[in-house]
Amino acid sequence: MRISLVILSILTACFKDETVSGQTEGTDIWLLKMLNETNVTTRITISFPEQGHIAGQAPCNQYFGLQTVPLPWFKVTELTARKMACPAFELEAQYFSLLQDMTTAEIIKDMLILRSDTGKSLMFVNK
Repeated sequence: MRISLVILSILTACFKDETVSGQTEGTDIWLLKMLNETNVTTRITISFPEQGHIAGQAPCNQYFGLQTVPLPWFKVTELTARKMACPAFELEAQYFSLLQDMTTAEIIKDMLILRSDTGKSLMFVNK
């Protein structure tokens, strides 16, 4: 039994991360360019610093969360952020709501496109 657990642990460690974080560098910062086909000029970012994690800067606050499903699927859980207000707080709330609704991810060169089942989307570029 102990040998089986050791072998399983070794095999699991050898598998490549199949989430978005496994397809990007931990230092990549993705800048939001479009929210539902509308250009975004306010700085909003997302990054995948380590397997299963997301982090970023919304208009007012830094945020963190988990994203552990394999590509092409995408699901954010445990999204947390400070609650500091700013003039773009409404945009931040809209972004967080959309981010949590996204169900698929696609990486095409320097673009990351997240889509929901209802046709909504977030398009980022790797800066």
